Amino acid sequence: MPAKSGRASLAALTALALGLPLAAGPARAADQSDPDWPCVQRKVPSLSMGQMWAGPPAEGDWQEDPEIARLAGVMAARRTTLDEVKALAGDYAAKLDPDARPGRMALLFQGVLDRINSERADVMSGISRYAHHQIELSDGVKAEEAALAALKADPKADPDKVEEAQDKLNWNIRVYRERAQSLTYVCETPVLLEQRAFAIARILAEIA
Repeated sequence: MPAKSGRASLAALTALALGLPLAAGPARAADQSDPDWPCVQRKVPSLSMGQMWAGPPAEGDWQEDPEIARLAGVMAARRTTLDEVKALAGDYAAKLDPDARPGRMALLFQGVLDRINSERADVMSGISRYAHHQIELSDGVKAEEAALAALKADPKADPDKVEEAQDKLNWNIRVYRERAQSLTYVCETPVLLEQRAFAIARILAEIA
């Protein structure tokens, strides 16, 4: 659903994370095709094998091969270092017939890429949910700002209530900005996963 008129774009959260005033103008999203995408990094919904694999195409279903399925899961996991990926790939390739090796390595990479794409999709979905919650927080802060301004303009206002409203507003702005700062870090994750996919593609292609 499109954002309401006058509401800052989700990309403005990045500006807030850098300490800009809450009322600053909205930042422009890096991906204009999705105005709700909050990250400075361009949104790439899915990675394709053709982007990073120059060898023969994968044939068959990697999930039907238990060993490839196992290796794909281990290699795609971020806890597995690239050196470990290289060692695993070398051990697997050594057991293959040389003529069959290029096709099997392509199938292995397809499995790795599918796993990484699945994780990226989950991360990006979480980013979108997080960012939309930030919009709700932003709307709440703006409402509190307006209420506080009205309270301060009232000469009969209780000073204790003014102070309480100010403290609440300050706290909510702090929470908002801390969450925005966290979002800037999370926004790097899809890019890091993309870089990992490219790196694994290079490793497997060299061994194929």
